[in-house]
Amino acid sequence: MLSVKRISKTYPGFGIKDVSFDVQPGEYFVLLGRTGVGKSVLLEIIAGLTRPDSGAVLLDGRDITHEKMQNRRISLVFQSSALFPHMSVYDNLAYPLRWCGKTRSQVDQQVAKLAEDFAISHLLEARPQRLSGGESQRVSLARAVASEPRCLLLDEPLSSLDASSRSEIRALLRKISVNGQLILHVTHDYTEAVSLSTHIAVMEDGGIAQIGTVEEIFQHPKSQFIARFVGIRNFFKGRLETPEAQGTSLKHFATDGLSFAILTDGPAGPGSVMVRSEDVTITNAASPTSARNNFVGPIADIAPVGGGVEVIVDIGQGKSLEIAALITNEAVSALELRCGKQVWVTFKAAAVKFIEE
Repeated sequence: MLSVKRISKTYPGFGIKDVSFDVQPGEYFVLLGRTGVGKSVLLEIIAGLTRPDSGAVLLDGRDITHEKMQNRRISLVFQSSALFPHMSVYDNLAYPLRWCGKTRSQVDQQVAKLAEDFAISHLLEARPQRLSGGESQRVSLARAVASEPRCLLLDEPLSSLDASSRSEIRALLRKISVNGQLILHVTHDYTEAVSLSTHIAVMEDGGIAQIGTVEEIFQHPKSQFIARFVGIRNFFKGRLETPEAQGTSLKHFATDGLSFAILTDGPAGPGSVMVRSEDVTITNAASPTSARNNFVGPIADIAPVGGGVEVIVDIGQGKSLEIAALITNEAVSALELRCGKQVWVTFKAAAVKFIEE
């Protein structure tokens, strides 16, 4: 287990203060926050690149706050590849193994295994300059796990990649996590956080604003900052179904006994969907519409938020499945909305965003 205890670090005009959280074995823990909030500084402190002003870092119960970086059993992967440019891919992978005192035979065997696991066997003789962005990150990840670290730190590892490479690396990271690697991943991209994490800590003003599961953060934000930062209140986990007709992008997503129509080319299987509250319409009665998603239920809450009024409707038919709509004050008055009133909520299939697991 990784434990961060009341870590503080002050720079001129900037700093982090009293940051605490635990990452349990088997968790994929994401630090989510805007650029400049202190996420990378925190990673550097955990890795041993920076000393904190106060607080402690514990790994498996051992205080490593003042340990040398090479003695921490922690690996760090940066946003841009940090491969040794004068070494081949083979030698980059072999470097941490040789440093650990492995024999030539052991190094050869482990490099071959890493290359196979990370699908880079064909690149072993190549120099980093010849690699694409996705290939470089594969090699960087393989080198990071070569020394069998207790904790893997990732600093925005997908931000410089194209869409195809991001998808491939996300799948690779999920595989590493499922195999038991403890991972702490820093990002400002909530889509990235949703697709990978089991737990999220949202950072604000140099501190932790909320820690929880993906569902807790997106469905029950503890502050207006968190709600506005993640941008999504309507977040549901479930399964994308295989379409009845081949070649169609219109599919259905099943969650808690309900089915959402969705336009996506994503593969059938487990995942999550998100719908912006601005894309949800409220009416007093069913009316003809081109929108594929239409549900009825009582209003559970009405609350003013930045930019309008948030209306929460329970569409779960007794299972307490809520969806939020952002509308104007004038619409609330015109529709005579109040808690407990039955209303219809509508949103288009194109408004539903699917994120595969």
